[in-house]
Parts: sequence; structure tokens; C-alpha cells
Amino acid sequence: MLLKTRLYGCLLLASLALASCSEYQKVLKDTDINRKYELAERLYQEGSYKKANRLLEQIAPQFVGKPQGERVMFFLADSYFQKGDYNFAGYQFERFLKSYPKSDKAPEAAFLGAKSYYMLSPRYSLDQTDTDKALNKLQVFINAYPESEFMEEANAMAQELTRKKQKKAFEIARQFVKLGKYYTLDYNISAIAALDNFISDHPGSVYREEAYFLRLRAASTLAENSTPSKKKERLDNAVAAYNAFMRYYAESEFAEDARQLYADLQEEITEFEAIQTLSK
Repeated sequence: MLLKTRLYGCLLLASLALASCSEYQKVLKDTDINRKYELAERLYQEGSYKKANRLLEQIAPQFVGKPQGERVMFFLADSYFQKGDYNFAGYQFERFLKSYPKSDKAPEAAFLGAKSYYMLSPRYSLDQTDTDKALNKLQVFINAYPESEFMEEANAMAQELTRKKQKKAFEIARQFVKLGKYYTLDYNISAIAALDNFISDHPGSVYREEAYFLRLRAASTLAENSTPSKKKERLDNAVAAYNAFMRYYAESEFAEDARQLYADLQEEITEFEAIQTLSK
């Protein structure tokens, strides 16, 4: 008896699904926009975003300027978002905000538009155009709707994206160090310049401590391998880099290595001064 009941239930669900699918196919081909609208809204509310999206795409142009237009445009944008088509979602949310800037849905649309670009943001090593767009959109949202229920999530996303951009900038600088580009004729593409820029541009970064240490290491290596005419200047710069590191990070995990670099610098300074004295 139990087996028959389960079988009946499965058959009933299957028949309902077929009926629903049949209804959807009929309405999809129908010319009655009201029928399309009613089914699209029902499917949207049920979470059938792909089917709802197809119907909404068909009817959206015909609802421009009509009372239901605001609702249709928001559903269309959100159905793109819900089915993972974030490029179209971001674009449609922007259109919604331009068309209905005073809508009750404007805060949510602004947030989801920003989140669409957040979802498109790639890993740190790739081009960060979408990350920049997301950060810009999130900042606009944060400024415009400081009391929004989405504020906590928006701030968390902005912090994550900011760290991603910092990581990219830091890894570029660290790569210069790995490649031994301590000095080039174009100072702007040297390790020391890249680290200086990183430290200046990202004062609160989690990578700042290591950046200071790498700057010290790069400056020390450059000084130790410098020509006599540049040696004193570069030794002084390396010592200054050590002092800057110790001023902020005396308890750092890199502190012991920093002290060893400084000891090596002192030996270089002593040797350099001795040579200078003999040459006079």
C-alpha cells in the first residue's frame, strides 16, 4: 500500500511538472502580454528564474511607461542575477536605477548592481577592471544608502575587493624583487620604486609590513652591489630603509632578518669608509 501511495505521488508530481512545462511553452509563444506577465511573475516568485527571465525579456519593452514597468524591469534585472548572468544583471540594474531613481527598490537595485560586478571580479593576478567597477558601485551604494539592510555585506565585499587589489600591487612589487630589478634606468619600474608606491598608496594594507622589509632587502642588495660613485648614497638609503622598518615593525617576524641585513650594511659602510680614506 505504501509503495502504491509513493508511486501515485511521483506520478502526480510528474504530471504537474508536465502541465506546468506545457503551460510555459504555450504562454512563451502567446501574444497576450498580460498572460506572459502573470506567468513570469509567478515563475519568478517560485524561483524559476530562467523561465521567468525568458518571458520578462519578451515583455519588458512593452511595459515601458506603464504602471507595471518598474516591477517588470526589476524582476528582469534580478532574474539575470539569480541565474548567474552577472554582466546582464549589472547592466539591467543600472537601467532600472536610471529609469526609477526614487523607487522603493532603488537601494536593493544599487546593491545588487554592485554585487553583480563583485561576482565578476577575477582572481588578483588577472585584469581588475570589473573589480574597479564593483568598488565604484559599492562606494556609490554606501554613500547613497548608509542605513540600508545591505550595508554590512556591501562593506565586507568592498574590503575583500580592496585587499585583492592590494595583493595584486604587492605581488607586482615582490616580483621585481624576485627578478633582482633593484635598479633600472627607468626608476619607475624598479623594485624599490614599486615598494615605495605600494607603501604610499596602501597605508592600511596587511602586506605593508612585508613591503617595508622587502624594501630594506632590495635597498641593501642594491647598496652592496653598487659602483663606488653610487655606494655611499645607496648605503645611506638602505640604512634609512632599516630605520623605517624598525620604527613600525620592531616586533615583526622579519625583525631578526632585518637586523642581520643592518649588520651586513654596517660592515659594508666600514669597508667603504676605509677604502675612501686610503684613496685620499
